[in-house]
Amino acid sequence: MVSFTLSLLALLLGYFIYGRFVERVFAPDNRPTPAIAKADGVDFMVLPSWKIFMIQFLNIAGTGPIFGAIMGAKFGPASYLWIVFGCIFAGAVHDYLSGMLSVRHEGAGLPELVGRYLGNTTKKVMLIFSVLLLIMVGAVFVYSPAIIIGDLTNMDVMIWIIVIFAYYIIATMMPIDKIIGRIYPIFAFSLIFMAIAMLACLFVKSPHLPEFWDGLGNRNPGAGPIFPCLFITIACGAISGFHATQSPLMARCIKHEKQGRPIFYGAMITEGMVALVWASISAYFFYDGGATEVGSTLKASAPQVVTAVSNSWLGTFGGILALLGVVAAPITSGDTALRSARLIVAEFMHFDQKPIRKRLMICVPLFIVTSLVLWFNIADEDGFNVIWNYFGWANQALSVFTLWTLTVFLVLHKKPYIITLIPALFMTTVCCTFLAVSPIAFGLSTTVSYLIGSIVLILSVGWFFRWYKHIKKGES
Repeated sequence: MVSFTLSLLALLLGYFIYGRFVERVFAPDNRPTPAIAKADGVDFMVLPSWKIFMIQFLNIAGTGPIFGAIMGAKFGPASYLWIVFGCIFAGAVHDYLSGMLSVRHEGAGLPELVGRYLGNTTKKVMLIFSVLLLIMVGAVFVYSPAIIIGDLTNMDVMIWIIVIFAYYIIATMMPIDKIIGRIYPIFAFSLIFMAIAMLACLFVKSPHLPEFWDGLGNRNPGAGPIFPCLFITIACGAISGFHATQSPLMARCIKHEKQGRPIFYGAMITEGMVALVWASISAYFFYDGGATEVGSTLKASAPQVVTAVSNSWLGTFGGILALLGVVAAPITSGDTALRSARLIVAEFMHFDQKPIRKRLMICVPLFIVTSLVLWFNIADEDGFNVIWNYFGWANQALSVFTLWTLTVFLVLHKKPYIITLIPALFMTTVCCTFLAVSPIAFGLSTTVSYLIGSIVLILSVGWFFRWYKHIKKGES
């Protein structure tokens, strides 16, 4: 419990100390925000700050800080360190700066921001990459909650898939304050309640948890080497490129730039706390007496751990409320993913989204492609495992593009670029090494993969400083 408590305190201190430093680097001011300057009653409108925080938190959460943390806990106490340092110095910085950059550029989506700072060719790549990733999120986050609801209600999973997908269609089309602005805060409360309740149970039960001094080595070699696999497995609780597609949604709703730190940086720190709680609970279930409650140790799946913990620790009512958060999180992330895809395509095609006819022109093809992806993966018994693995890598690859975009922005505006350069170099190395070592990609040996990762790191450093020297020469 000592390592867990120290990690929790570190996240809180990270928000108040490093978060304030990052805010000073960006320097928010009193200029009109897109919610005021471009108000359209559909996507651009002022919402209360507490509501924006709740929506942002739920949008970025999904099942990532729960399922990802549970699977990441199999690596041992090293998962705590990645959640803490990744969240404070990478994920929260990534979310805050991408959200605020969108505010400064009239609510622009991620591909537009990337294109502005990394060039039009990269913009086109990012457009395709982002939309495909968001479609994958929409498809994956239909199936997983449908399974949980089906088990709870004893109804056919296919019925719930149809219901959830129908909801996606409505929520993607409607103005943001009609559905998202009204029900998301309730679902976010369920997710936060679950985390607080589990946190209280941890301190009351005070189970034996792995500590840092017990060793940071990999406790489950079957999950792959800690580097890079841990950093792909735990994404949403540390850093996730998907968040950069969601932050512009709320960038279009804030009234003052100074709301950015509690909303963007704060939501990520909150998600890190949720991930830390579930990583700690999972460590108890995987390595201590709690394993008997799910039948086996490291073979227990993430849904098994969630169901067992919710029911045995919180009772019937608390368990239902906790599971509601687990069900609501992926559903809400799925519909905002498709909403983001709509806005990204509309921005690229210069389609005004106020007329519902033009919303339909973009949404209908998106829904058709998403349903085809969903159908293919339902038909294939192992399809969802495959698409989820590819999603995990693509998600972190998206964070690489975002971090490099933010680094260029900071350089051009003569701000301390080191705060994004180090995370950008690290995540670039992680993604390239994972692509080399993972069985879903090239499946090379660890030695060769580490060599490739090292070469990519050296080339990235060389490219950056060559570009930086060119920029400085142009200024002189």
